[in-house]
Amino acid sequence: MLKAAEKRSDMYEDIKKVWKWIDGADAVLIGASNGLSITEGLHLFADNQVFEELFGDLKRKYGLRCILQGMGARWPTEEEKWGFWSRLVHHYCGKYQETQVMSDLKTVIGDKDYFVVTSNGECHFELCGFAPEKIYEVEGNWLTMQCAARCHDRVYPWGELAENMAAAEQGGRVPSGLVPRCPACGGPMQVHMEFENFIPETESQERLEAFLKQYHGKRLVILELGIGWRNQLIKAPLMRLAAAEPEARYVTVNLGEIYIPGEIREKSCGLDGDLAEILHRLAKERMGETG
Repeated sequence: MLKAAEKRSDMYEDIKKVWKWIDGADAVLIGASNGLSITEGLHLFADNQVFEELFGDLKRKYGLRCILQGMGARWPTEEEKWGFWSRLVHHYCGKYQETQVMSDLKTVIGDKDYFVVTSNGECHFELCGFAPEKIYEVEGNWLTMQCAARCHDRVYPWGELAENMAAAEQGGRVPSGLVPRCPACGGPMQVHMEFENFIPETESQERLEAFLKQYHGKRLVILELGIGWRNQLIKAPLMRLAAAEPEARYVTVNLGEIYIPGEIREKSCGLDGDLAEILHRLAKERMGETG
């Protein structure tokens, strides 16, 4: 019991320290991956009850075992491909309501300047009020689509079409008349995610680079949420940034998986625990509450 109490005390002190860093920062750079999505109830890799309720029919028909498998599947027809995607987007985007974890994150950031770098494609940052021009979705997102052959580099919103598809879908298929076609070549479209012929998010990347240039040498807090220690896409660059910026502070939040290299340990803090609980406690620190 004493060890558990000591651990809670250490966590409380770490949360107070992290809050002081954020409170004194010039800006916050948020990095987010699957751990944040899972905290919100979206688990791409799980064959769980939620997956059964949403995709049980497709699981039995096609052998799907998780959302990620469906996202990367080579569907027999375009009608079936868009049947899966429209159901997914309707459930996790069209019906999305801001969760407590995202509300707490917004409270923690407050009126600080910020930028979001995320591999999550479900657009929850934007849907709960984070500015689209301050978000870099490194692997694309679910609410835009592109030419599957990449005959040109424009992306198109399809949220409204997804809702129409979801309303008309029957047995995992959408009507042929709703299947999107490329306005340039007439070929198939695909969701703008990092599949074959993916169109990179160059404009968002340039905005991130401008943000980092603006806060070079200033007090930047890097707040990393739910990113595994092996992650090379977001975590590794964030750790390199922390090492290169003398005034930066690096915070990583992840349950049971904290990794901080030695060269940045003195300017870093690892919060090992439930992401929702930790963000809620940080939000309470901002509001001047305790406990």
